[in-house]
Amino acid sequence: MMIRWLTLSLAISFLMSPTIVLAERVWDNDLKRYLTEQEMSMAEVYLSEEEALKLMFPKSERIKKDLLKIPSDKKTVIEERIGWKFPEEAFEVYIGETGAQIDGYAFVQNTIGKHKPMTYMVGVDAHGRVSNVELLVFRESRGSEVRTKRFNVQYEGKTAADPVRLNKDIINISGATMSVRSMTAGIKRVLVLVDEFYLRPAGRGSNAVAVGKSDKGFFTSIFGN
Repeated sequence: MMIRWLTLSLAISFLMSPTIVLAERVWDNDLKRYLTEQEMSMAEVYLSEEEALKLMFPKSERIKKDLLKIPSDKKTVIEERIGWKFPEEAFEVYIGETGAQIDGYAFVQNTIGKHKPMTYMVGVDAHGRVSNVELLVFRESRGSEVRTKRFNVQYEGKTAADPVRLNKDIINISGATMSVRSMTAGIKRVLVLVDEFYLRPAGRGSNAVAVGKSDKGFFTSIFGN
């Protein structure tokens, strides 16, 4: 009886100990196995925000930071336009300026790749067109090809009026589908945010058009909303 009680006591102590942390296990359907601890903890840093901003605004005299707070009613409008719901209620926006002229806008985005968030910066010019996309941090074992210019150059020139959708106006990368979908969704969100908060109030935005039901189903299947 004493042995059983001691065994139960040790088991309870083991489970309740604050130093015991059960490792997260994530199954990869493509690899047909659980990801290793190294794959789960990896984070490849390509650029800092400061380095990325120099690429976004190479000729701007100054760069200021704006905190863009999203009212709940406006958030609903944006979600309807992009086709998926997001938790953020505010975004930091970098604005490049030269004299009295606005050169463009840049957002740092964190959207889920396959298992973990990827961090990238999206630049939009003063007319609402994507000017540049740079991957800052990648945390997956596969899919970092989205950082290559031969891939992300296809986003350049896109506006809020474009679909900005995989297999519509964006070509996929084999083996990096989730990364491509994640980046594409985030870029669409940036375009709509710039359009709604900076261009349309100045009379330079696009006509707001919500995505169709099929598009909403596509994005909600990615982000689980």
